[in-house]
Amino acid sequence: MNTTIDPAKAPQDRGGPGTPLLALSGLRKHFPIRGGVFGRTVATVRAVDDVSFAVRKGETLGIVGESGCGKSTTARLLMRLLDLDAGSMVFDGEGVGQSGQTGGLGLKEYRRQVQMVFQDSYASLNQRLPIEDSIAFAPRVHGLAGAEARARARELLEAVGLAPAQFARRYPHELSGGQRQRVNIARALALRPRLVLLDEPVSALDKSVEAQVLNLLVDLKDKYGLTYVFISHDLNVVQFISDRVLVMYLGEVVEIGPVDAIYERPAHPYTRALLASRPSMDPARRRTEPPLFGDPPNPINPPSGCRFRTRCPHAEPVCAERAPVASDLGGGHEARCHMAEPGSGHSQAGRLAA
Repeated sequence: MNTTIDPAKAPQDRGGPGTPLLALSGLRKHFPIRGGVFGRTVATVRAVDDVSFAVRKGETLGIVGESGCGKSTTARLLMRLLDLDAGSMVFDGEGVGQSGQTGGLGLKEYRRQVQMVFQDSYASLNQRLPIEDSIAFAPRVHGLAGAEARARARELLEAVGLAPAQFARRYPHELSGGQRQRVNIARALALRPRLVLLDEPVSALDKSVEAQVLNLLVDLKDKYGLTYVFISHDLNVVQFISDRVLVMYLGEVVEIGPVDAIYERPAHPYTRALLASRPSMDPARRRTEPPLFGDPPNPINPPSGCRFRTRCPHAEPVCAERAPVASDLGGGHEARCHMAEPGSGHSQAGRLAA
């Protein structure tokens, strides 16, 4: 198996126009903190606040940001493991209903179309089931006969590089981390989904195994015509696998655009600081932008206006007075920063505009 990332497998579209498969508008998720004798709500963690974006058919959308920025919560909202506090979701032209609501695309059908691969490959699997049964479980729930479900499970084991004759009746504790993650990928594909959410799928793997799994994901995307949402802390991995990149900070989207635009012409100061933090042995890739200083603010009480202003080297009074709006920088590249808004009142306003 190839133990290095194959540059030839990198997406070739790199963020061209496409039809939205999943469109999200105004997503919000707040978690109450309860205390006192009667368990009253004493504070609220604003995990995801007014997040809107679209996932295009056939693309890989990468989501990056520091720990606690809302990446995984957003993925769980997309998977409908959490109910929305506000906002709407439209999947291929049909609205996705909330739990307990009627109309639109039902959650059972939606979850057949959208599947997820989690970071913890061990906790994601039922330790009492052989891996063949774990993969076949969802197809059986959705009406596939037992023999057909097992046949599909063996087909997918073959597709992810695990020989069915050798691995089908093994249990999760008998597999390595990389093998378990391959099983989780196979299980996510068992219902023939159209969209797969990948939440830190390679972060717990050795680098050589990570490269194998990344190359496998690219191959499976082409083979089955999949669309990916790929969440990771590793900016190099996101650059390799993504067509477009979305940058989150403290529950908000601060920048989104084609991967080349984000990595070569980052507009938001937070994005530039993230890219500057990447370790590199190549002097040409090192940036002069100073790394981030300080810790992210408390999501219970985020700063007024621009949430990044308390760590931004370009902050001015207008940044505290009102939140920036998304500015179009051309070519599908958008940033939420007063420096990108002509007439915002910032001394450098408009300098990022196309």
